[in-house]
Amino acid sequence: MRIGCPKEIKTREYRVGLTPQAAREAVARGHAVMVEAGAGAGAGFPDDAYQAAGCEIADGPERVFAEAELIVKVKEPQAEERKRLSAGQVLFTYLHLAPDPAQTRDLLESGVTAIAYETVTDDAGRLPLLAPMSEVAGRLAPQMGAWALQKANGGRGVLMGGVPGVGPAEVVVLGGGVVGTNAARVAAGMGAEVTVLDLSIDRLRYLDDVYRDLFRTRYASQTASAELIRRADMIVGAVLIPGAAAPRLISRADLAELRPGAVLVDVAIDQGGCFETSRPTTHDDPVYEVDGIVHYCVANMPGAVPRTSTIALGNATLRHVLAIADKGWAEACRDDPNLLAGLNTHAGKLTNYAVGRALGIDVISPKLALSM
Repeated sequence: MRIGCPKEIKTREYRVGLTPQAAREAVARGHAVMVEAGAGAGAGFPDDAYQAAGCEIADGPERVFAEAELIVKVKEPQAEERKRLSAGQVLFTYLHLAPDPAQTRDLLESGVTAIAYETVTDDAGRLPLLAPMSEVAGRLAPQMGAWALQKANGGRGVLMGGVPGVGPAEVVVLGGGVVGTNAARVAAGMGAEVTVLDLSIDRLRYLDDVYRDLFRTRYASQTASAELIRRADMIVGAVLIPGAAAPRLISRADLAELRPGAVLVDVAIDQGGCFETSRPTTHDDPVYEVDGIVHYCVANMPGAVPRTSTIALGNATLRHVLAIADKGWAEACRDDPNLLAGLNTHAGKLTNYAVGRALGIDVISPKLALSM
């Protein structure tokens, strides 16, 4: 199979879909790999590393998109990239379609077979291709929030760990999944007082058993949530519903109850955000203020640490890349229902029910798509 890896063009996105090591594995199996010039430079992978792995280097994205049967990326295709997609191609990347009707429409019109990292599952129902970036984003969230808390950046001027005689920052994490757990661990490690809110008693029990000495847990009742956010210096939004738009947990009216200069870090922004006042920002312009509250809503947070992120993501995606290349997407999905769960579009049809509900678009079964 002809595998293509274009350079990411989202603002300040330095990750790359294939590492040279992954490319070498594909080449060793007889596949042709084409990488756009400079695609890996931001993550510390120069073109000559790809050439040494047996890849062809393309001068620009045109050939990559025109000739590749399987396109491996990191972020959702931007508008100019979507124009280059066509029926018969397979796109394997993060998509986050639920809050993005324009992208969804373009993918359907192109006829491309799009498999989304964030909806591929494992046998336990987890999201193994989302998990590594959730870990990175979760660990970055307190770091970015601490920067935003500085007065010069619009925040309250509170130091995360405090100093002798002065208390630490109070951090509330909404959601105790992969993102929330990693955010809580790092915030606590910075010396903050941390509370994690979640609706799952089983998850709260696990967190309390494992991390009792690091942070507190509370059931996410309306009363507890209202009490905690009123005194928080930082709130990390870390709630995810697989494939669907994130629930809105803090309304604009709630902002009046927060401490002036408090920081909201919305790690769910790729799925639309879990604060009503959230809108995507970039690494170039990461924060904005609404009603005296600082919002950090960068949609590609792991892109700030591209080498770590690229290697972690590549470790998770490689076996699926090889399966698609070796067998073709349909046979790979027949053999692996967890990969089939990642199918979002095929031949102009939407195949993810959560996205269909969010956007009001008719959906066909992924199994039906296999026979088309």
